[in-house]
Amino acid sequence: MAGNRMGRRGVLRSGAGVVAVGALGAPMVHAQGTGGTIRIAFWDHWVPGGNDALKQLCAKWGEQNRVNVQLDFINTTGNQLQLTAAAQAQSRNGHDAISLTPWDVGAYADQLEPVDDVIQRLVAKYGPINPIAEYLAKHGGKWRGVPATSGTQAKPACVRYDLFQEHAGIDIRAMWPAEAKQGPGADTWTWDTFLKAAEACHKANVPFGLPMGQFSDAVDWIGALFLSYGAQITDEKGNPTIKGNDKLKQVIDYAVRLSKFLPNDVWAWDDASNNRALISGRSALVFNPPSAWAVAKRDAPQVAEKCWTVPMPAGPAGRFCAYLPFTTGVWAFGKNKTATKALLEFLSQRESAEFTTDTSGGYDIPPFASMADFKVWTTQGPPVGTIYNYPLKPHHQAKYSIAYSPAPADLASQMYVQALNTKVIARVAQGGESVDQALGWLEREIKNMRLG
Repeated sequence: MAGNRMGRRGVLRSGAGVVAVGALGAPMVHAQGTGGTIRIAFWDHWVPGGNDALKQLCAKWGEQNRVNVQLDFINTTGNQLQLTAAAQAQSRNGHDAISLTPWDVGAYADQLEPVDDVIQRLVAKYGPINPIAEYLAKHGGKWRGVPATSGTQAKPACVRYDLFQEHAGIDIRAMWPAEAKQGPGADTWTWDTFLKAAEACHKANVPFGLPMGQFSDAVDWIGALFLSYGAQITDEKGNPTIKGNDKLKQVIDYAVRLSKFLPNDVWAWDDASNNRALISGRSALVFNPPSAWAVAKRDAPQVAEKCWTVPMPAGPAGRFCAYLPFTTGVWAFGKNKTATKALLEFLSQRESAEFTTDTSGGYDIPPFASMADFKVWTTQGPPVGTIYNYPLKPHHQAKYSIAYSPAPADLASQMYVQALNTKVIARVAQGGESVDQALGWLEREIKNMRLG
């Protein structure tokens, strides 16, 4: 998950260093006899100050509701957060709630308290929740977690607009302005156009920084690419859909051709490599949240001021954008579930979500499309408007995606961890196999996973 590598660990005890966060209303739960203490483990935000919003909001809510709120921030470096969730699920002891990475909600669904009542009230107020967040958080017909704002990210294209204009002849800012409309040529922003631009920038020694290895940044953008070609490798029940799948052959052929215009070592890149490529000025494009741009703003301002975020290209089946959400799960064995759910509902209110997104500099994306109009995405710079198109908006005519959907979550998580989508491409591009041979390998891998 991009950005997790720079996490810090911290602990806040409610009431310490409270900063006013405005007149944010909080559900009053102490009258119901809840009160007491709640402990929550949140993901440790990589953005400097990214945890501050949760600290301030939780302290404010705790004070208003006479609840002692204790927070731990745990990073994902070395899978610390994931290991914490696993240990608590096994021991049935720990925090009242915990941030869960995309596939962990399904892994612990039977130990998570249903939160349908919370979700119903939020949906009534703000409209539908992102379908990918629902796919990951809803199991057995019940919501097993509250989709979070903090840490939830998308991975559209961050483009060096000057290099694109010079070498590919594309005015990407005119195509995707910081306005609620498509500009001239937006309908030509397809994977075919992308391939031509990749070749031009490769010749100019500023190749696209697209990882092709086994880390999440690679798996995520390749997953969106596959869906934009209509290339699903399983159906909703997990049955392989590989034999005779011409769409799958088409997208693998495309990815192999594209890989020839990327740096030679992209097969070994981790989730920091694409950031470094952009920040160093060696790359004309990466797929990433605003994290790479934010670091460039600090360390290489001459690069940051030339960056512009735009939607991913469209394919024959439409335009998709890689999306990686966090979900906060309430443990069924928690000691204060009523208060915990009330706090999570408060953190999901528009005012709370906007404060969280503002504090992260626009990195965090709420799970409601109705909140894609926060001002932070309009005002951030330089250049002003650079991340306007970071969250999906109606004029993008796009959908969020996560690799391997619509497979059942337990199978999709295995395929995700094993990076089957990038490995099948590597077997052709690096291993010299034919597309049919690589697809045969892919089908065997999926069948073995289903057998356990």
